[in-house]
Amino acid sequence: MRSDSPHRSDLRRVGIETVNLYSAFVALALELLEDGGQLVAIIPRSFCNGPYYRPFRDFILGRAALRQIHLFHARNKAFRDDNVLQENIIIGLERGARQDSVTVTVSTDDSFNDLASHVYPFSGIVFPNDSERFIHVPTAASDTPAAQTSTLTATLADLGISVSTGPIVDFRLRQHLLQTPEAGAVPLLYPGHFSGERLEWPKKDFRKPNAISINSETERWLYPKGFYTVVRRFSSKEEKRRIVASVVDPAVFPEAEWLGFENHLNVFHSQRHGLTEDVAHGLAAFLNTRALDTYFRSFNGHTQVNATDLRQLRYPSHLLLARLGNWSKKHPQATPEKVDEKVKAVTA
Repeated sequence: MRSDSPHRSDLRRVGIETVNLYSAFVALALELLEDGGQLVAIIPRSFCNGPYYRPFRDFILGRAALRQIHLFHARNKAFRDDNVLQENIIIGLERGARQDSVTVTVSTDDSFNDLASHVYPFSGIVFPNDSERFIHVPTAASDTPAAQTSTLTATLADLGISVSTGPIVDFRLRQHLLQTPEAGAVPLLYPGHFSGERLEWPKKDFRKPNAISINSETERWLYPKGFYTVVRRFSSKEEKRRIVASVVDPAVFPEAEWLGFENHLNVFHSQRHGLTEDVAHGLAAFLNTRALDTYFRSFNGHTQVNATDLRQLRYPSHLLLARLGNWSKKHPQATPEKVDEKVKAVTA
């Protein structure tokens, strides 16, 4: 729903601020309940995180106790007859009730043949110190989301690091894009330029541009050449890893002074400049671990990895990131298992 639509205006008159019809329906139904009334809803999981749904999360959590969440492991099976492919969950709310523990059940599909149930404290579902009030959905008894914050306490702000969505929206700057780099142009990086942590630029037979002209219309969107950590913005729960981080090495672009990052990348930077080499590699190693992937899946149920989600994570200290990055550079062929072991040892 557009922010200036009649629907949004009508909802605001009853104290509801939300972005689409399904969350509006749930909010209205909850508002009509008497204390002790129960609401069960099958809804897309996307409301569990992201800034747009913050008012909706505040609304439901401020008026009701979250009693139960059910998660389907197979996104494409439970509602296949209706051609619904986004990830959906079932939530149970009780209006005006005291918030106690939350029961989380999971099953592969709507047969519920492998139903598993675990009980978690509410503080493990919505972290007490989380201003965004993300709702985490652990999928096994061992997946305690709060564990991510027990030994990792640094925020990106603590580290002097920012993460931003790549500023170049290619269709808006189409006339400045180039398939082949030439004089007066700078590298333009898409997710397709990265394979794991390896960067290939320029990329032959690539369906996207490799460069962008530098001029008065484009220069404000560019970053100085340096070391950056990038994370692609789109992935799905069926992929092996939801967060895929890579390092931008300036040595790949010996002639360039500036770099362009396309909108489908998230970029870790320091005041729009590069990071130190060791920290860039350390960030990538940390973000690519299975432990972090499990944690991220506990609150992100849609296909986007947003900069807001990455800001909500807790990270190792600057010193530990640099130490991890130094090790990572010396062991470029290390298996994912070895990297996980090293990250665990460094951050324990």
